[in-house]
Amino acid sequence: MREVPGSDSELLRAIRSGDEEAFRTIYSRLQGQAFRFALHMTGSRTLAEDAVQETFLALIHKSEGFDAVKGSLAAFVLGIVRNCVLRRLKQEAAFVSVAGSEAEAGDAREPAADSNPLTELGRSETVKRVRDAVLSLPLHYREVVVLCELEEKSYEEAAQSLGCSPGTVRSRLHRARALLLTKLKAIENGPEMLKARSRRCLA
Repeated sequence: MREVPGSDSELLRAIRSGDEEAFRTIYSRLQGQAFRFALHMTGSRTLAEDAVQETFLALIHKSEGFDAVKGSLAAFVLGIVRNCVLRRLKQEAAFVSVAGSEAEAGDAREPAADSNPLTELGRSETVKRVRDAVLSLPLHYREVVVLCELEEKSYEEAAQSLGCSPGTVRSRLHRARALLLTKLKAIENGPEMLKARSRRCLA
């Protein structure tokens, strides 16, 4: 296998000139991140796979928009996959809102606690409950949770992918954590509330 260019900018220039090896290099490096983001955002493996495929095809034509001074290639690619995901979610009504599904935990009020629900409740909740709670968040909150909590991106990296400021990411993440904590607590308390209601009916 021949040697391919090293820097991200060089790889993208090689891709624009039709270098398949350069494309495979970037794909193997970033496909996993792109797929995880799409899967966490949609809850659908099929939609995630389609979004990733669309992302890397789009990268060939949008590579000139990458500026290494502004951020990493990973953040740039996640920005593309985010746009692909949002477009597909609009086309798939079943994934625009999970209200009425088992992921919905009701109206969320911001709790006083300022803790991280993914860290605290992750120890006791199943992966599925956390995933469903994340899917029930509004899209602009869901994406910051996926990027900053699940993918462990910095505010700056997330901001590049989302096309906003780091301060906006920080603010949205604070609100998203509060909403998520409320939803996870509602899911956790749901079975106990049903049992109590049944006991009252039988009394």
